[in-house]
Amino acid sequence: MSSVTRSRRQVRLSRALGIALTPKAVKHFEKRPYPPGEHGRARRRTESDYAVRLREKQRLRAQYGLREKQMARAFEDARKAPGLTGEALVEILETRLDALVLRSGFARTTLQARQAVVHRHILVDGKIVDRPSFKVKPGQTVQVKPKSQAMTPFQVAAAGAHRDVLPAVPPYLTVSLEKLSFVLSRAPKRVEVPVTCEVQLVVEHYSR
Repeated sequence: MSSVTRSRRQVRLSRALGIALTPKAVKHFEKRPYPPGEHGRARRRTESDYAVRLREKQRLRAQYGLREKQMARAFEDARKAPGLTGEALVEILETRLDALVLRSGFARTTLQARQAVVHRHILVDGKIVDRPSFKVKPGQTVQVKPKSQAMTPFQVAAAGAHRDVLPAVPPYLTVSLEKLSFVLSRAPKRVEVPVTCEVQLVVEHYSR
């Protein structure tokens, strides 16, 4: 799939879910803040509870760029965790390596963050990790591999070029952008995680 096609799909998905999934989608969203399709401008008819819960699950899944199987697996892990399932689900998703590479400002989009990991540019505690789903634990140090730091995309990131389109660095991360390094200082709390989602509706969707 070409980058243009992928970008168009992300914009269309953004409009369908009511959230901007990429910086490019933000601009389109400002122009067309309604769902795609010929009936997009019309008010939504009264939706069923199922449709509302389904859309909320799709919103959360899209913000992390996951396949349904990955999302369902994360929910199962959250269900087995102590405490509230919704809180645990967000923590599991947010401590994925690709999610934290994005939050830190090392990449501009989820896809870029994932590619940085898959292409073996990212170290966790000094060792290459090429699995985007790798769960980063509190206290672990993540950095761009020294040899990769001279590459243009990472030089751009180190200069802070992505900060204009990303949310503020959340308080559970200690980031040294110029060194392309960060530490997960503690587990994320739901209220601190910059995702748009009524997570309880996601729990209800999977629990039905």
